[in-house]
Amino acid sequence: MRPHASMTMDHGISEAEWQARCDLAALYRLIAFHRWTDLIYTHISLRVPGPEHHFLINEYGVLFHEMRASDLVKIDLDGNIVGPHAVPRPVNSAGFIIHSAIHAAREDLTCVIHTHTSAGIAVSAQEDGLLPISQHALRFYGRLSYHGYEGVALDLDERDRLVADLGQNRVMILRNHGLLAAGSSVAQAFLEIYYLERACAAQVDAQAGGGRLVLPPESVRQRTAAQSNRPGAEARDAFAWRSALRLLEGQPEWRC
Repeated sequence: MRPHASMTMDHGISEAEWQARCDLAALYRLIAFHRWTDLIYTHISLRVPGPEHHFLINEYGVLFHEMRASDLVKIDLDGNIVGPHAVPRPVNSAGFIIHSAIHAAREDLTCVIHTHTSAGIAVSAQEDGLLPISQHALRFYGRLSYHGYEGVALDLDERDRLVADLGQNRVMILRNHGLLAAGSSVAQAFLEIYYLERACAAQVDAQAGGGRLVLPPESVRQRTAAQSNRPGAEARDAFAWRSALRLLEGQPEWRC
C-alpha cells in the first residue's frame, strides 16, 4: 500500500510505516466493531519498522470506529512526537506510560492492546483471576501475568513494575483495571486480545448461572495450552486477521 497523497514521502513516511499505519487503523476499527472500546480511552500501539523504536498510537479524542492511518501519532520512547505532523497532537498520558514500557523492554512485541471491557474489568477484580473453565481460557494457561492496580498509569516508575510483572508472557490482566495483550504482529496481538476477552466474558456468564463450575484436570489444562500454542500459529493468526478485515467492508476507508 503506497502512501496516500495527503501523507507523501515528503513527510518522511516510508511504505513500511504507511502499511503499519493502515494495519493499526484497521485494528482500532476492529476493536470498535467488537465493542471493546471505552469512549476515547484505552489505546493500541504499533512499533514502526526501523531501529529507532518509534511507535504509533491514537490521537487522543479520535473515536476508534473513525480511526484513519493519518490520525495515528508517531512518538518516541520519551513521549516526543516524531514527524510528520508539525502541529503537536494530544496523546493519552496513561497510554504512553503503558505502551512505552513494553516497547522499550520487549523487542519481540511490536503491537500492544489495552482494553477496559466489562468482562475484562470484572475478571480483573476477582481474586482468582482468569479461571481455567473454558477452551478459550486454557489458551492462556501458564502464560498469563497479573499487575496490581496503582491508580491511573501516570507515573513513569510504574513502567518497570509493568514490565517485571509481564515477564516473558504476551498477555496480562491489570488488576481492577482491564486487559493487556501484545504480539509480534498486529495479527497476533488481535488474536490474543480476542480470545482473552472471550474467555473473560465466558467466565462472567458461567458465574452468573450460579451453579458449581467444572475445572478440567491439570493434565488437560497443560495439553490444551500446548495445543493452542503449537507450531504454525503465525500462519493461522495471519489467516484469521485477513478474515477479520472483511468485517470492515463497507466502512469509510481507514487507509487515508
